[in-house]
Amino acid sequence: MTDSYRFFENKKCMYYPCHKGAKELNCLFCYCPLYHMENCPGNPQYIEKAGKKIKACTNCTFPHKPENYDTVIKLLSLDYSGA
Repeated sequence: MTDSYRFFENKKCMYYPCHKGAKELNCLFCYCPLYHMENCPGNPQYIEKAGKKIKACTNCTFPHKPENYDTVIKLLSLDYSGA
């Protein structure tokens, strides 16, 4: 894919690739905008640290897959519209 409003791949980033094995890595959502959602469509794991449950998304590539752009935008619009 080419860089656009729907896709951006920053191969010069010092953390690239942040997820090993991904063929195309959309860096547009570098920090997952779905992190705050308890039931996000990705595959997060939960770890316990200092007695707190923490969402660990290290193995989740859902927001980085170009084909998931529309789903991420839809979930954000529903989440912030209160629907």
